Amino acid sequence: MNVVRLANANIAEIRSLFYSYGLQIELIDSKHAIPGSHWGDEEAGLIKNTLYARTDTPVHSVFHEACHWLLMNKERKEKLHTNAGGTMMEENAVCYLQILLADELNDFTCEQMMQDMDAWGYSFRLGSTKAWFENDADDALAFLHAHSIAHDERVKLLLRPST
Repeated sequence: MNVVRLANANIAEIRSLFYSYGLQIELIDSKHAIPGSHWGDEEAGLIKNTLYARTDTPVHSVFHEACHWLLMNKERKEKLHTNAGGTMMEENAVCYLQILLADELNDFTCEQMMQDMDAWGYSFRLGSTKAWFENDADDALAFLHAHSIAHDERVKLLLRPST
């Protein structure tokens, strides 16, 4: 599938972005399975406060799993192993947030994120990620605002409280 992989991205910049919120990103050798990967293959995995990936992992997969982690409270993070879980509304918010955060990188954009999400097979009722993001994601944005995540000139993200 033609999507941007970590091998073609600025891994240090991605690590720095998520490390600033307390999430570690650990690269796994390409010969090994990714620990904590719910979907297997090259999909990113989560165990507690560490996201695991390989250089063949799609950037959108790293962002998706990282955004699940960002929206979890401390108790969920402490129990986290493989399945991020969450509600459908959280899933929508994760998709929205991964698009917003893509623009925090120098060599990757929200447009690229949306293209990669479409190429990978994310499905939205309006037919494309961009159509959903621009016209049908008010509920996802409301969820983010309720969890202290604002979308102004840049993303302002405050980690959820412990409770």
